[in-house]
Amino acid sequence: MTTQTTATDTATATSGKHAGLIGIPPKAGLALALGGSVLTIISTFMAWTWTSAFPGDLTVYGYPGGLQVLVLVGGILSTLFCLAAYGVKGLGWLVPAGPDAAIKLATIATFATAWYTVLAISFDLGGVVNLEPGGYLVAIGSLAALLGAFALPFERPEPDPYDPDDTGWELFKHKAGYKWTTFKAAFATGTPRRVGKLPSYVEILIIVAIMALGLTVFTYGIGTEYDELFIGFLITAGLGFAALSKAGLIAQASQITARHQNITICGAFTAAALFPFTQTDDQYATIGVYILIFATVALGLNIVVGLAGLLDLGYVAFLGVGAYAAALVSGSPSSPFDVHFPFWAAVLVGAGASLVFGVLIGAPTLRLRGDYLAIVTLGFGEIFRITANNLDGTSGPDLTNGSNGISSIPNLNILGFDFGVVHTFGGFTIGRFANYFFLMLIVTAVVVTVFRRSSDSRIGRAWVAIREDETAALAMGINGFRVKLIAFAVGASLAGLAGTVQAHVTYTVTPEQYLFAGVIPPNSAFLLAAVVLGGMGTISGPLVGASLLFLIPNKLQFLGDYQLLAFGVALILLMRFRPEGLIPNRRRQLEFHEDAEPPTVLTRTGA
Repeated sequence: MTTQTTATDTATATSGKHAGLIGIPPKAGLALALGGSVLTIISTFMAWTWTSAFPGDLTVYGYPGGLQVLVLVGGILSTLFCLAAYGVKGLGWLVPAGPDAAIKLATIATFATAWYTVLAISFDLGGVVNLEPGGYLVAIGSLAALLGAFALPFERPEPDPYDPDDTGWELFKHKAGYKWTTFKAAFATGTPRRVGKLPSYVEILIIVAIMALGLTVFTYGIGTEYDELFIGFLITAGLGFAALSKAGLIAQASQITARHQNITICGAFTAAALFPFTQTDDQYATIGVYILIFATVALGLNIVVGLAGLLDLGYVAFLGVGAYAAALVSGSPSSPFDVHFPFWAAVLVGAGASLVFGVLIGAPTLRLRGDYLAIVTLGFGEIFRITANNLDGTSGPDLTNGSNGISSIPNLNILGFDFGVVHTFGGFTIGRFANYFFLMLIVTAVVVTVFRRSSDSRIGRAWVAIREDETAALAMGINGFRVKLIAFAVGASLAGLAGTVQAHVTYTVTPEQYLFAGVIPPNSAFLLAAVVLGGMGTISGPLVGASLLFLIPNKLQFLGDYQLLAFGVALILLMRFRPEGLIPNRRRQLEFHEDAEPPTVLTRTGA
């Protein structure tokens, strides 16, 4: 008995192997994409609505504002990619991996932002009658560009054979799976060519330009003044980054920065240090300093989870230990100890207390693995919060003032520099939170240095070996318990270091600040999500992940009770389509994408 199999639409697939998703000739499609993108650019200099009731004042001719700026950026990006596809001289460097996939994503970004704006105007103001000619033009132009981009040819995958005896449902799943595979193939791109050796000063200038662009994007995103603009920013920035990645520019930028790692890190910190000088008040410096606290703690957790592979669900407790220890010795009137240590001594107390707790908790539990270790650490996090809540003089010794916490923690004063006072430098006014922003930037630099040195050391290679296969590492002579305990202790002390500064920034330390999960980070769930989202085992991954996980919920407060729902859906989609994280190391990228091209040389940590 034999089973016959039949290829699904083989003839059609073969004849249209290099056709687009839409039945338009490829040349006409490219022309349509270019023409639509140009129309979109023109529309941003026209009025989109007649009234200024819609945020951003889209009533002005000749001067884009609000969401028009984002659509303009998307239109310019799409136009440049289309011109590069035509082979215009001087634009070939924009698409080292090919233009087609980049054009599709750029036009999707432009279309999504433009139509979101048009629909928002219609819903907020009561119908499409409130649109001006510019609003209609941007809708038509962005749609035309999208249709033209989807007509660009790509290599279709060969269909898998199916069994004629399959049920209707199985046949439907088979065809739907092939269509989804075909859709993904439409966004496939080639391998970007390697960047040739350039003069050192040219590569350094490119790195400076990358940092300046990153600072500009971050400053714009954190400074969005209304909800509609921030949502448009997320759409444009996310899909625009994907378009640049498909074009091959991100890969080439990574090659250049990899040649000058120390300069890149120094440039990143310099760009971050310039952030307060781009602000007119202390409002967004507040968000900046909390992002740095969150990112620093996430980087410490990255040692435990990303390098050593230990799932810690109670890591925020170490942040709380450091904060409480520093608050108790920093001169707070709520502290039972009548002492006021200088900052350097409070740092030692906070980091040291977290280290001791890390060793005490890790020593009896690190012989466990996987889920069992995760459950124990989750229990430790809850035990810390409950204990701090009960040390109020009634249920236990009067140490933490119970649920009221330790309040009125004085501002830092280091070498005569008062962090609670507004200072002026070169005509720039630096407020209280900007002062702490610079201090946290120094702390973050210390944590980054510790992470780099430890990951490149012998102990770092032992952590990676334990993470990949603990049984094999033990068989090779690695002392697994000692290695894991060191990772736990180092990660805990770094969290305590950040907690020392957090206590002074927030004025008050309470048990409810250190939950397993909550709407407001940092908490253990968000810290773990920051590491996984950004990319485990890397430096920049948790920093980027923590920034996004703090900034996005802060800007999505208008969603109210649906905030966590929207946030959770976004995380599910990201983990589905990019499980290795936003900035993965090469080893993990190969684990999740076996068909990816392996690197010629793997570094010691696989980065």
